Amino acid sequence: MDRIDINRLAIAAVIAIISIISYFSASDNNPITGEKQQVALSTREEINLGLRAAPEMLQQYQGLLPNQQAQNHVNNIGNQLITALNSALERKSRKNPYPFKFYLLADNQTINAFALPGGRVFITAALYHRLATEGQLAGVLGHEIGHVVARHSAQQLAKQNLTQGLTGAADIAGGDIKTARIAQAIGQLIHMKYGRADELEADTWGVKLAAQAGYDPRSMLNVMQILERAAGGQSPPEFLSTHPKPTNRIVYIQHVIHEAFPNGVPEGLRP
Repeated sequence: MDRIDINRLAIAAVIAIISIISYFSASDNNPITGEKQQVALSTREEINLGLRAAPEMLQQYQGLLPNQQAQNHVNNIGNQLITALNSALERKSRKNPYPFKFYLLADNQTINAFALPGGRVFITAALYHRLATEGQLAGVLGHEIGHVVARHSAQQLAKQNLTQGLTGAADIAGGDIKTARIAQAIGQLIHMKYGRADELEADTWGVKLAAQAGYDPRSMLNVMQILERAAGGQSPPEFLSTHPKPTNRIVYIQHVIHEAFPNGVPEGLRP
């Protein structure tokens, strides 16, 4: 091995070490769950990022649906979920730092719901109009709230920074594009794994928040069936593009419901 190769490996090692140290140094306690997480943003930075990104999301999905009654309906269900979340946090002497706001988008073709970091939650008219009950809407919005409170975006950004650093190190060490592409492919596999775990965690939040707000969490099972029918054997709705298959999520949601209510779901919850 010549001097150039040795120097290249040394530089690559330094970049890799710095990337790993930076990743594990970027830790923070989640103010809602109390868990320590590797995140790339503070809660204030998450809120500011969500505020800056919201106008672009509105433009991408044709703006707000011009139906104030429907928007009020989404606001009402969403705010009930936040009230339930805040009440649960108060009992644990914790506080929700996120100013949640809900948007009903005009796009009537794209079946989707998503959340920006910091508390901006969106649902398209295409998905909203397919939901038959308030419990189903509560499940969808609760799922998206779960992404925010679990700080999934801040976690993913930290993982992306780590992957980019390791990919750069592999590029320098290997000295060719092929090596870098292999490293990048590994990074993408890592992100896919964590992304699907995030979706299941968000489903857990959806079940629990819906029940705490007085809705039957089994309504989320109906949401999965609606999404499966919407796919119709074709490409899945955008809401499912990075999610586990609805059939797999049904099994998982059933498991979460059983764990939350081992003696059965209480009577009187709204469907």
